[in-house]
Amino acid sequence: MKQKSNKLTGAQGFEQFYTQIYGERWNAIKEAFKKENQAVEYKIPGSQKSYYLDAASVFAALCLPVKQAENILDLCAAPGGKTLVIASRMNEDAKLSSNERSPERKHRLQTVVNECLPEEINSRITVSCSDGATWCTRQTECFDCILLDAPCSSERHVMLDDKYLNTWSPSRIKTVSMEQWALLSSAYRLLQPGGYLLYSTCAICPQENDDMLEKLIKKFNREGDAFTFIEPSPDLSEIEAFVKMELPEYEKTKYGYEIFPDVQNGAGPIFFSLIKKGKSIN
Repeated sequence: MKQKSNKLTGAQGFEQFYTQIYGERWNAIKEAFKKENQAVEYKIPGSQKSYYLDAASVFAALCLPVKQAENILDLCAAPGGKTLVIASRMNEDAKLSSNERSPERKHRLQTVVNECLPEEINSRITVSCSDGATWCTRQTECFDCILLDAPCSSERHVMLDDKYLNTWSPSRIKTVSMEQWALLSSAYRLLQPGGYLLYSTCAICPQENDDMLEKLIKKFNREGDAFTFIEPSPDLSEIEAFVKMELPEYEKTKYGYEIFPDVQNGAGPIFFSLIKKGKSIN
């Protein structure tokens, strides 16, 4: 199977690869991908503009427990939707570092923060342009809540763009997975003991989702007490003043949760997993 998958390329390879994973359900997922994503309006009182984002993205960001946090990090924050959800929920004395490694995307992120947040929240957000994978070489265990919405294969976008679809191969997943692991291991090192880390992607292949968490277990949790997986408990009442929506339902995976557009009115796809760090790694 591994040798066969390595030969899969282009649109035909893409089709065969995901059919192997999802079987008959793949047709329903593809049809959902073709439909327009049902974005919801997120409008924070006092801000200049609204922001529109996927209901599944709101759900994932809502799962990060920021109420008791003082120092929060959004490690791969552009274009900024999840930063807005976190910022609108954090305590009045909390600070948020919102980071993006691409200068162009960082500029977009800064614009979103300036236009879609009121000044009293904006003043507590630092927007930076840094490589999240190397951040841990400068600091460790300094944030008590971290969101890592990692760059991913984004199959929905691949399928809808012939340029990417015709050049697709499993090597794309392998390359992205290496980047994700560098970011995830860095984020874990940046997390304080007792802190929470939410890992998410908009990919639907296990290599970028559960397999990343499997790798984290092997690296940091061999004795079973370095971190624990936490069941999400989003509270829509925290943001009901900013958005009108119903929370989509999620499906359980080995280490996390998924929201798929074929069964959630177009929301998603998104994978997310929440962990709570136990002891220090130092």
